[in-house]
Amino acid sequence: MVEKDESGPGGISEEEAAQYDRQIRLWGLEAQKRLRASRVLLVGLRGLGAEVAKNLILAGVRGLTLLDHQQVSQEDTRAQFLIPVGSLGRNRAEASLERAQNLNPMVDVKADPESVESKSQEFFTQFDAVCLTCCSRESMVRINQICHKNGIKFFTGDVFGYHGYMFADLGDHEFVEEKPKVAKVTTGVEDGPEAKRARLDPAETTMVKKVSGESPGGIWGGQTPKNQR
Repeated sequence: MVEKDESGPGGISEEEAAQYDRQIRLWGLEAQKRLRASRVLLVGLRGLGAEVAKNLILAGVRGLTLLDHQQVSQEDTRAQFLIPVGSLGRNRAEASLERAQNLNPMVDVKADPESVESKSQEFFTQFDAVCLTCCSRESMVRINQICHKNGIKFFTGDVFGYHGYMFADLGDHEFVEEKPKVAKVTTGVEDGPEAKRARLDPAETTMVKKVSGESPGGIWGGQTPKNQR
């Protein structure tokens, strides 16, 4: 991992500002600073887990822990691009570590070869977000309860051929939505009814901050989020 010099604009290093330039333009400097302060746990390093790991590392989170107790199989070598040739029988998280770290040296990537079932509640509370793949329903329910109680963002999902699922328990959170900008209408002597109507300019957009809240219960309660009722 490369040490970060925070002498650049907005408290991020010049190297970070250059590397993340496109996404800073997309979602703003504050969002990027929140990303770089986040520690994420990713459980399960099969095909979906590898894709999630790649996206998080390239986005520039502060740290990513890869947790998987399984050994590399022939199927993994075909479906998981982080595992190098000749890794059969190795731990899946440890085999994925080198290529994952090489994606972005500014992210602290770690491998944990233990099982998710063996982890205590305190283990999960060190993270800002937890993402589960390849987990049993019992593990998903238990870990979601821990995350919900401690205000940790929780995601779980998996893929089965052409089908898949994803569940997110984010609690009360803010998000930004991009909307077309409403053009100001100026009235004059010759303005008719059409000219006085507010106009949407599809070429210009504005960012609107919103607040969303999830109802108590999470994945174990089967309740519908407030914003989906």
